[in-house]
Amino acid sequence: MGPFLTGILVPLGLFAMIFGIVYLGITSRNRERMALIERGADPTLFETQKKASGSGIMKVGLFFLGIGFGVVVAYLLSSGGGMEEGAAYPAMIFIFGGIALIVSHLWQRKQDKEDAVKV
Repeated sequence: MGPFLTGILVPLGLFAMIFGIVYLGITSRNRERMALIERGADPTLFETQKKASGSGIMKVGLFFLGIGFGVVVAYLLSSGGGMEEGAAYPAMIFIFGGIALIVSHLWQRKQDKEDAVKV
């Protein structure tokens, strides 16, 4: 197989695999819900409560902010701090990304407690 053919087949295969996984997940969920409704389950059971707080967006934003800080600190450590570049970048990205996710979790827990007090 030539490199041109491989360059086409690999992305197509990846796309087909992702599509298949999503399709199977959606159809199996639908079949499961239909079976439960046929057995007499309440259809309102499947309604999900959506939070208006935007916590998912906040988590992603803090995560990317942490990654950005990690890249900056890794650059500073590799250029002037004497740390090897190959070790500095992954280490700082994981450390600051993890710190950002912990901060996001603590922030979300605080928001949940405040929401519980309001109710």
